[in-house]
Amino acid sequence: MTGRSQDRLDAALARIGGRTVDHRMDVADWSAIEAFFARSGTIDHLVIAASGGAGSGPFAQLDLDQLAAGFDGKFWPHIRILQAALPHLCKDGSITLITSASGHAALPGTAGLAAVNGALAAMVPPLAVELAPLRINAVSPGVIDTPWWDQVPAEQREALFHGLAATTPAGRVGRPEDVAQAIHMLAANTFVTDIVLDCTGGANLPTGR
Repeated sequence: MTGRSQDRLDAALARIGGRTVDHRMDVADWSAIEAFFARSGTIDHLVIAASGGAGSGPFAQLDLDQLAAGFDGKFWPHIRILQAALPHLCKDGSITLITSASGHAALPGTAGLAAVNGALAAMVPPLAVELAPLRINAVSPGVIDTPWWDQVPAEQREALFHGLAATTPAGRVGRPEDVAQAIHMLAANTFVTDIVLDCTGGANLPTGR
């Protein structure tokens, strides 16, 4: 398990336990990525969850520098990590990318986010063919109640979650374990490749609940 924050890694290790090991790594540091895989040994299942939220906002006023930052924060790290990992992946293992439902949600103000996440999702089919028998899939989460949302004031966040729950077939926003179960399903099923799996509770359906 890797991440930029040692404190968050320590907290995750305390929760997970078992034989989990951690390695502090910033996906923006190419040398750190190469060093990690050089000593990682053979990897059966790789999950790439580099996150970035830059590049949102109305298209007419979209800051192109922020859009570039969105690609720098999520798209390019996924590509760099994937290339560095390939020599170390088990030939019949799996790769799971984490994209976002914003890649196809068609919501105003998300064209930049759609470009970043849609670019990753678009790579899944050709990579599934090119890298076979290695399997490649992606999970596309919707709104998930994680600390990422702590940047939104509590009352505003609660109102947003409540409104989404009222119009989503699942009747709630997502939880981290929902995404984890989706990842596990894709990694464990050896007959599944070329899937971009929505994990949105049905929020992407045109009619809602």
